[in-house]
Amino acid sequence: MNPGFLLLLLLVLGGLGFAIGRNRALSLAQGDSRRLHSLPDYYGWFTALMTSFPGLVMVAIWMMIVGQKRPDLTVLLGGACLVVAAAGFGFGLSRITPDFRARNATERLIMWLLVGASLIAVLTTIGIFLSLVVETGHFFQLYPAKDFFFSTKWNPQFRGGSDLGIWPLLWGTLYVSAIALLVAVPIGLMSAVYLSEYASSRTRAWVKPAIEILAGIPTIVYGLFALITVGPLLRDWFAQPLGLGDSASSVMTAGLVMGVMVIPFVSSLSDDIINAVPQSLRDGSLAMGATSAETVRKVVLPAALPGIVGAVLLAASRAIGETMIVVMGAGAAAKLSLNPFEAMTTVTVKIVSQLTGDTEFASPETLVAFALGLTLFLFTLGLNVIALVIVRKYREQYE
Repeated sequence: MNPGFLLLLLLVLGGLGFAIGRNRALSLAQGDSRRLHSLPDYYGWFTALMTSFPGLVMVAIWMMIVGQKRPDLTVLLGGACLVVAAAGFGFGLSRITPDFRARNATERLIMWLLVGASLIAVLTTIGIFLSLVVETGHFFQLYPAKDFFFSTKWNPQFRGGSDLGIWPLLWGTLYVSAIALLVAVPIGLMSAVYLSEYASSRTRAWVKPAIEILAGIPTIVYGLFALITVGPLLRDWFAQPLGLGDSASSVMTAGLVMGVMVIPFVSSLSDDIINAVPQSLRDGSLAMGATSAETVRKVVLPAALPGIVGAVLLAASRAIGETMIVVMGAGAAAKLSLNPFEAMTTVTVKIVSQLTGDTEFASPETLVAFALGLTLFLFTLGLNVIALVIVRKYREQYE
């Protein structure tokens, strides 16, 4: 039995349970809902949840543990789910009486449903982390950890003799991200200040959505823009005249385009944070004789600074994890160089390249992708934790 069909069947059975449970409650109350403790719909929802929820949990656990490994056992899963649904349906109907607190029971079940939904993200993160740790352990059994963390050469050879040092990739990642932030932070912050402090409501109504549209553009489009427009322009106008290179793929190309992509993250978050500063602080500053610019510089921005720093760190995490723009804008050369007009690459690009193609999954050249992924995961996690700590520690509380 297909799991998708089984999910649909459980939902249909839940709908039938709702109708039957509601009608049973009204029947016991002789058609007068005032004799019931709760509204009739609550009795229906209680029966529906008791019918479908246990089966849905079973299917979810099955998909996480077994998945498509044993398709021959899906019939057994279907039979078990139907038995559990029938038992839940019978239990739900047996609890229905005029005095049964159906609303309380239903809300309690929904609360546990919401708790389970919130735990999905946590369990998914834990699962990702554990899978990376396990495969990284396999990699370090085949390749020395010392060479991975301290070597400055990256030269994977699937026939042996590979150099798999992380530093050229880490340098390219930080270099591209730094250029992106140098573009995004000033522009995004100034945009936020203008929108929150100077723009009229009519201007703000169309400028802010226009800026946020940038966040919805697919990264492959940014990559094409970097490859076709920005790269050749930087090469012809700067790199070749200055004798710094003649390639359209460079760190500067990827950094500039990625900076444009990250602008909405800095602008939107900073705008919300600046708007959260109480108007009384602005009024007090203006009443003391300060100009609008002085009020923004000496009152508003210092009050909003912790949140702005958190927004910048979150934007940095977004930039570090970008792939397509780097592939098409910066190239795939792993090197340590200060020249921003040279082609380089990042950790995310090499993760993709090491896992694509006809490769042997048990080789260190393939398993290194998991070590790179774990390193990037811990790095971005650290940035997010720092952002949260800064925001919570230095956040201003206003009444």
